[in-house]
Amino acid sequence: MTTTRHRTLTNWGAYEVETDGMEITAVHPFAKDPDPSPIGQSLKAVRRSRVERPAIRESWFRHGPGSRPELRGREPFVEVDWDVALDLLASELDRVRTEHGNRAIFGGSYGWASAGRFHHAQSQIHRFLNSIGGYTYSVDDYSIAAGHVITPHVFGLSFDEYMDEQPHFVEISEHTELVVAFGGMPIKNSQVQYGGQGRHMLNSRLETCRDRGVRFVNLSPLAEDFIEAVEAEWVPVRPSTDTALMLALAHSLVIAGLEDENFLDTYCTGWDRFRSYLLGESDGIAKSAEWAGHISGVDADRIRALAADMADRRTLITVSWSVQRTDHGEQAYWMAAALASMLGQVGLPGGGVGFGYGAVGLNGHPVGYHTLPRLRQGKNPVSDFIPVARISDLLLHGGEQFDYDGQRLTYPEIHLVYWAGGNPFHHHQDLNRLADAWRVPDTTVCHEPFWNALARHCDIVLPATTPLERDDVGGSGNDDFVFWMEKVIDPVAEARNDYDIFSELARRIGAGDRFTEGRTSAEWIEHIYTRFQGNHPDYPTLAELQAAGHFQIPEEWIPPLASSLVAFRDDPAGAPLQTPSGRIELFSEMIEGFGYDDCPPHPSWLEPYEWLGNADRYPLHLISNQPKTRLHSQWDHGETSVNGKVDGRERLGINPNDAVDRGLVTGDLVRVFNERGSCLASLLLREDLMPGVVQLPTGAWWDPIEPGGLCRAGNPNVLTRDVGTSKLAQGPTAQTCLVEVERYLGEPSPVRAHEAPVLLSG
Repeated sequence: MTTTRHRTLTNWGAYEVETDGMEITAVHPFAKDPDPSPIGQSLKAVRRSRVERPAIRESWFRHGPGSRPELRGREPFVEVDWDVALDLLASELDRVRTEHGNRAIFGGSYGWASAGRFHHAQSQIHRFLNSIGGYTYSVDDYSIAAGHVITPHVFGLSFDEYMDEQPHFVEISEHTELVVAFGGMPIKNSQVQYGGQGRHMLNSRLETCRDRGVRFVNLSPLAEDFIEAVEAEWVPVRPSTDTALMLALAHSLVIAGLEDENFLDTYCTGWDRFRSYLLGESDGIAKSAEWAGHISGVDADRIRALAADMADRRTLITVSWSVQRTDHGEQAYWMAAALASMLGQVGLPGGGVGFGYGAVGLNGHPVGYHTLPRLRQGKNPVSDFIPVARISDLLLHGGEQFDYDGQRLTYPEIHLVYWAGGNPFHHHQDLNRLADAWRVPDTTVCHEPFWNALARHCDIVLPATTPLERDDVGGSGNDDFVFWMEKVIDPVAEARNDYDIFSELARRIGAGDRFTEGRTSAEWIEHIYTRFQGNHPDYPTLAELQAAGHFQIPEEWIPPLASSLVAFRDDPAGAPLQTPSGRIELFSEMIEGFGYDDCPPHPSWLEPYEWLGNADRYPLHLISNQPKTRLHSQWDHGETSVNGKVDGRERLGINPNDAVDRGLVTGDLVRVFNERGSCLASLLLREDLMPGVVQLPTGAWWDPIEPGGLCRAGNPNVLTRDVGTSKLAQGPTAQTCLVEVERYLGEPSPVRAHEAPVLLSG
């Protein structure tokens, strides 16, 4: 059998993919990647669970828009020809636009669909919807919504700008003495990157830091949030209590006279107001080590000792993205900024505060910040938007008002949801509530390669290609490689790429020229790359990139990024921050003016709606973190993901003491439940989890036995609560979640998540 090799790029790395023309027979890591991700092996499942032909939910097909929406997710589909599907969808788009206006269309997408610069589902759907008059859109993202909103209020920088400026790992290894990491620095998160990456470097960067004497403290419920090689000290912390612990560290600094008064007076505003809160002068509660020890589970003496160590050394405070995905998640990031300011090290090499080390874009590279080819999305004439995690509220409460970052907004009434890229039935909270909300619109549409839960819950499902079935250019602005992504196999069955689907729809609606500008997908790839290469004449032409397969940008070709924080530290009057005061805002008069009862104007401890301090009915705190075996829910049906499960179900980690209390042992099939839902999982005893905490990774394709019923596959978002962080950011709060665990005594139904629904002939 003759096989060929083709290079491709994924959001978790580059690979040489071997194929016999039909099946992918082998996946080989990119030779220059020192620590390749095992997720690549799942690409061999490219033909499994595929949507092969356009499919329309039976009631919608027989009776039209809005028919029997309660059957979404459990009704057969009618397979039809492409022309039939596109004609029906074009007609429905025109109906909704004519009767309700373009604001009645919600354009859902998420940026992880492909590492390709042209065949990027989010860009494609937004460009298409803009070409036909616009759509209601979303802002922020599920990963870091609270961080996105609070960072500009504190530092006057967007979150992305701040992450570009915070110390990189080469700087940390050279200057930092102590890294205090709230939520740790999980290595598994570094294997993924928007737009992919040529080299996974975090492991080696951390080992270099260790070799140069950097000390790490891991403040997290999970010991595994640091690799063993750095020998981090693990200080277990109750979930959702990081802000209280930081407040106690700050209080300890003040009591010991270790705060940097000069920095606070020169570079910050609101210190006097915040200090009054710390000492209990404003509310009668001193935020002492004893106070926080009772809340966080950390010994008071350990808190005081850590505060003294931080004041005595060049210290970098890091806060994981997960820490702000909690009730009042804005407070942890704001408090970390306040604590770093009290140490006086913001703007110093290797000091201050950083967000999300180990997450995307912080893989260890000191280079980046370069632009890459991109498809212009055009201008959206519709001004209506929602915070991304408020999709269920949007559908359930059309016409009602809500708060967001000082604005009083109104949810539009949505009649059509159009999704391309992403799977809300994986990443959204309280999936049973989402399923209820999903029944409200007249029509739900998606482009999907696979029969996941999103596809099963849509009325019109259009089979989309995977990145393996098309050519593209790939790369990330935070990586030093650009790749030619060569088509590995022909499109499976009748799958089409998003661009071709939208081109046909746009032509039917009369917007064909606006969308395509007369170009094929190949011509668009050449156009956007040539425009990009014209700004970098030393970079290879597209033909040269195609021939070589990849190009590594020399580090010296990427100009160093000017740091506004360093400039501010050097000259606070001449280079002020873009905050109202021009300084770091420890007290925000702007936020005070919003009058939010759930977001005070300075960093504060607000008791979460669920935590181990009020765990009566459900005594275990669930951590639903990112999986090791896939990117979110992508390729859940693939080899790497499947091998991490037991009988198709996710593994639930639990501390041995909690298992003994429930008479459980490793391998038991258990039911994880609360009032919002329940799921099955295979039990795994883990010494590296603090007592009272269980861990179930996200990403299993939702597989309920019946509507609102038990999820057979183990998706933790049947358990999480769908309420925003606060009126300020309205971010997701998935990490604030209490559950109970018990042995499942019934005969378990087999997992059906990767099977196609019943398909009828049109």
